[in-house]
Amino acid sequence: MQRSPGIPLWLRLALVPLVAAIVIAGIWAAGGVVTNDFRLSMLLTALWVGVAGLAAVVLALRWRPLALPVLGTVVVTAGSVMGYLFYASSVDRVVDEKVAVAAPEPAPSETRGQGMPARPGRNVALGAGAFESAAHETTGRATLIRLAEGGRVLTLTHFGTDAGPDLRVYLVTGDADELGDVVDLGALKGNRGDQQYEVPGSVDAGRFGTVVIWCRAFSVAFGSARLA
Repeated sequence: MQRSPGIPLWLRLALVPLVAAIVIAGIWAAGGVVTNDFRLSMLLTALWVGVAGLAAVVLALRWRPLALPVLGTVVVTAGSVMGYLFYASSVDRVVDEKVAVAAPEPAPSETRGQGMPARPGRNVALGAGAFESAAHETTGRATLIRLAEGGRVLTLTHFGTDAGPDLRVYLVTGDADELGDVVDLGALKGNRGDQQYEVPGSVDAGRFGTVVIWCRAFSVAFGSARLA
């Protein structure tokens, strides 16, 4: 019986991070780059994991010394990533922050001749809108508020959407289908409950008029609200 040629230990060790990176890159591409359709993303991700696993089995059978660094790495990496995606998509995160409240900004006709300053000493709502569902059912209200002490915040109140991996809060110039320019306000603090996010002073509220809850892992919008 012909023995397989020896494979240096350093090469087997070097294959571990390389194989892990290939598996993760494939999951990222299949889930978040190829398509914006959530179900298709999940299908492509499952197919990629299957193909990577089959290729690892073939290599392990052909070159037995590669069984652990290749097949073992694929199993551990794919299992860890898929486990995280399943956990993040099935466990609710509930928050209950104390958020700013505000009245609508007075119309010019209401303040004319009353000597009111341009920035009254109270919080002012610059825009607000109800959430509409996209890939997942999303409810609640988004409000852009100018604070009396300066600065602006975005509040999400009576908010609820499905749990998901790597959810972000975006201000966009477009809508849930075509984002356009994007300002990332940070990770969604919870998929349920009241919460608040700081808005950079450079953001033009007239341009960035839509809030989108975006799943960065699968490049899909969960829901959106137009700040009217």
